[in-house]
This record gives sequence, C-alpha cells and structure tokens, in this order.
Amino acid sequence: MNTHCLTIVGARPQFIKAAAVSRLMKAAGIRERIVHTGQHYDYNMSKVFFQELGIREPDYNLGVGSLHHGAQTGRMMEKIEEIITKEKPHIVLVYGDTNSTLAGALAAAKLHVPVAHVEAGLRSYNKMMPEEINRVLTDHISDILFCPTVTAVKNLMREGFRNIVNKGKLVADSGPVFSERQSPCVINVGDVMYDSVICNLEIAKKKSKILENYSLSPKNYYLATIHRAENTDDPHKLKSIFGALRKIAKIFPLIIPIHPRTLKRLDGAYGNDKSIRIIPPASYLDMLMLLGSSRIVLTDSGGVQKEAFFLNVPCVTLRHETEWIETLKNAMNVLSGSRGEDIIRAVDNHESKLFSRNRKEFFGNGQAANKIVRFLQEVII
Repeated sequence: MNTHCLTIVGARPQFIKAAAVSRLMKAAGIRERIVHTGQHYDYNMSKVFFQELGIREPDYNLGVGSLHHGAQTGRMMEKIEEIITKEKPHIVLVYGDTNSTLAGALAAAKLHVPVAHVEAGLRSYNKMMPEEINRVLTDHISDILFCPTVTAVKNLMREGFRNIVNKGKLVADSGPVFSERQSPCVINVGDVMYDSVICNLEIAKKKSKILENYSLSPKNYYLATIHRAENTDDPHKLKSIFGALRKIAKIFPLIIPIHPRTLKRLDGAYGNDKSIRIIPPASYLDMLMLLGSSRIVLTDSGGVQKEAFFLNVPCVTLRHETEWIETLKNAMNVLSGSRGEDIIRAVDNHESKLFSRNRKEFFGNGQAANKIVRFLQEVII
C-alpha cells in the first residue's frame, strides 16, 4: 500500500517536532512512513527521543552519520530518492534547517513530489551558517510552508511569496488561496516545539530524575549548550566561550550537556578545569527539567532559545544574531556573541535586573500540530 506522507528526520530538534505531528497524523488516518537519516546517531541524541516521545521506530534508518556537508547531504539524497521512488508518497514532510531537511526537500522536488516544510520562513541573514543555506533553499523548493511566527511569514513575503493563508490580519493583497490548490502557500500555524513543551512538561516533572542525579537545586545553577559549527569549529571562539563559562561557574554551578561535536574539540578550550560540570547529552524530558529549573541558560541553539522563552528562563545566546527575534522581547534573550567579556556582561545584566514575565504568545497557542495535520488532510486525502 502506498504511503500518503513520507516524513524525513535526522536530528534531535526534528524528533521533538515530528512527535507532535506524527501522533496527530495517525489519529487523523493519514498513513505515514518515517525516514531517519542518521544525522544524529548517538543514543542520547537519537533513539532515546523516539522512546520518550512515543514515536514509533522509523521505517527506514539510513545510517548516514557524521560527514562533511556536501558528502552527508549527497548521501542522504541518494538514499531518500530510492525510498521516494519505492513508496510513491503524495507529500514529503521536512522539519527545520539541517542537512536532512535540505536532502529530503531536494530529493522530493527533483522527483516532482510536493514538499511541506515545518518551521519555514526563519532567517538569520548570516550565510556563513549552514543552517541558513539549508532553510532558504528548502523554502524556495517547498509547496507548503508552515511558519511558526508572523515574523517568518513576513520574511517570506519579502522574498516574493504571495499565497498567504492566514485568518488573521496578515493576508497578502493578491494571489490564489489554498483551496484553489495553488502553491507554494504560506501558512502561519505556530510553533510545534511549543506544542511539545506544553504536552511534555508535566510528564518531565514526574519522570525525570536528572536534578536529583546531579544534586542540582532549582534556580541555583547555570545551564549551557554549545553545538553550532561557527563556535565549535573556531578554536579562538571556543576558548573564549569556555573562558567566560569558567568565570561564570564561580558564581553558580554550571552544567553542560555536551554535544558530540563540541566534545571532540574541547581539549584545548576546557583542559582539566573542574569548575564546569560536563555531562552526556540529555534526553528531551531531562533537558526540559534542566532548562526549566536553571537560573540562566547560555546557548547557541535556536531550539533552546525558544524553550527558555516558553519556560520563562533568561537566556544568553552565544551568537550575534537569532532567527527567533521574538525571544528578545522583554530582554528574556540577549545576544552576546562569543567574546568572553560580552558573555559575562550579559549574565551580569540578567542577574542584576528583574525581567518582565508578561510575554505575548508569539509562537501560537499550542495547536500548531493540529493546524498542520488539518492542512495535510486537505492536500493528501
């Protein structure tokens, strides 16, 4: 029996997003096949997420693993093309901005299979970031663009997209509507990661033991995550970041669930300093507890920035720009870059001020997955 929807995932954030949508697709009677590219293959970065989030085992695991960008994307495309040819899906669903995202979208587009992109329209306007290249190219070959925010919709409108489907005020002046089956169409559905946080936070509070396991008291430690190539692949930036983290760790304990890429490059930057507590990558439920209970989080992850915003945790972003400009409202998130003095200053500012928690729901109402599935029903059933 032919599948209706082929879902491509390969990295931790994609597992989280796909869990919310796949669960509702099954309830709606949409047949789905899941392809795991193997971009993240470590147990703590991959399989544990399927187990915790209730995602069934992938129908295909490509096992591509860690390679340079071109080789990794090309190998994924080759294998995904074989699967699309075999499965003959009505639509291919991709998430986010990884090499898995681009490979799935390119393979589908070249075989003339419609592509739906979840988390479309994000822009950092920094083409040095591989993620920026991936997201721009994916958006421009997709047929349905599921945006998480009004800002994302506006970004696409500036790039010439005119088929805007939105019951709110932001509607294009011209162009066909979704019911006419014209594409590409842009739909503001909200953020599926917000759905996941709402759904799983109480579960995490009941099941996670990570605070007890590491003797951590709520709001009495800092949390850091570092994984982006722009920081990990530059020895000077990595050394500067860890120099700042060592100083910050003298104020409150600092814990880092370490990304495999960062671990490979740490010797020169971290050395034998014991002021920073490095632990293995955390599962999704454990990460929710670590993040929600932290005093301040320092990160270069877009997903962690958002989750911190959802959980009202002040954030210092170790970059000079962010795709998630909504998180900057009320100074909940501050951009520091990688310079040590700027990182320390950002932490000091968070510590010295009381920040407003009266944030708006920029990321929807927790029903993004429902909206995505309803649109998919219209298209493929």
